[in-house]
Amino acid sequence: MLHQEPEDRDREQPIEPPAAPQTPAYKVVTGPLPICEYTGDQASDEPCEEPATEKRWSGVAVIIAASFGAVAGGVLTAAALVWVIGLWPGIQRYAPDPPGAQDSVAPIVIEPGQDVDVAAAVAAKATPSVVNVRVEEVFRDPVTGGTVTRETSNGSGVIIREEGYILTNYHVIEGAYRIIVTVGIDDVEVSRVAGVDPSTDLAVLKIEGGPYPVADIGSSAELRVGQFVVAVGSPFGLEKTVTTGIVSALQRSSLSEGARDITAYTNLIQTDAAINPGNSGGALLDAEGRLIGINTLIQSPAGAVGTPQSAGIGFAIPVDSAMDVAVQLIETGRAVHPFMGVSTLSIDRATAAEFRLPMNRGALVRFVEPDSPADVGGIERGDIIVRIDERQIRGVEDVFAAIRARQIGDTSRVVVVRGDTEIELEVVLESDAGLIR
Repeated sequence: MLHQEPEDRDREQPIEPPAAPQTPAYKVVTGPLPICEYTGDQASDEPCEEPATEKRWSGVAVIIAASFGAVAGGVLTAAALVWVIGLWPGIQRYAPDPPGAQDSVAPIVIEPGQDVDVAAAVAAKATPSVVNVRVEEVFRDPVTGGTVTRETSNGSGVIIREEGYILTNYHVIEGAYRIIVTVGIDDVEVSRVAGVDPSTDLAVLKIEGGPYPVADIGSSAELRVGQFVVAVGSPFGLEKTVTTGIVSALQRSSLSEGARDITAYTNLIQTDAAINPGNSGGALLDAEGRLIGINTLIQSPAGAVGTPQSAGIGFAIPVDSAMDVAVQLIETGRAVHPFMGVSTLSIDRATAAEFRLPMNRGALVRFVEPDSPADVGGIERGDIIVRIDERQIRGVEDVFAAIRARQIGDTSRVVVVRGDTEIELEVVLESDAGLIR
């Protein structure tokens, strides 16, 4: 289960605290349990998500295993490639493209015999579009009674439109009084927050000026376990830090319950590329330098003391879902998601024994929202959801992941066990817009 590590903050009280507690620019998973599996008895109320309230940390790529020369020489040559053959990232918008959008991004091409390291080439192409994000808050000095502005957290972001739209994690900027991003060597104050979606832990910032270097947007639809990836961000405030690794696993999912909503981390990309505090909101890239995910979570050993560090297990939000949310935030200031309308409880051995259930895996339906898609589709209180479409349901997280993987208006096949009978139902998913408060 996800939890947040406490921040190392001053003891002065903030003048304008947010309604929810502050969070650091990273999130941490602890314990040996895989993030995709939940064995506790926590319930989640899916109808009560708040995807757009203002409150609270991813195209098949080619795996290139051989380096064609010394790393040091590769860095210099890669820089030359950027200048000579134009690897600077252009503008590539996420579908549906805005009017006038053009694809001007050149792919990374390494010919046989060229003394270029792929990681260096990816870094040269992608780092200009990855920014450092600094968050400041205002505090009252208990001695003087005056006010002071102090930097309280650090994270990363990715430029997704040349006019200055930056995609990052919501937990990076939650409760900020002032946000400053570093683009190249320039510090630029964020003019406004275009929109936030706490339910997916994503936010879009807007800075003035431009045109800015835009990330080459890839796809997370056909990622493969084992393929080469590069992570770029600002761990511990160290801007433009580049680490490499592989896709360790796919479709990891978990929930994080806050004071007023539930963040659903669904279908996450797991990677062993080093991700540390400050990497949140940064880029996960494929071997072509294309954005495939937004780095968001790290796994920390249970009982770890102090600031968590990379344990070789990090997670990124897939770019396809991240860009879908980003486009909605830019265009409307909020995001909506598919909605089924059930409150469920994860089933484990203890739960099965307590409720005398016929199985120890699945999601027990505790409540069905009246007139919701689930109600119309025939799901009843007491049903055990065991499969949604092609996904086996082991608990609450899988229900969220299965629904979030679909689109509003899609028909999902939901298999439930009712008594001793297995029943397949069809549920037409609707928008959760009406639940946004």
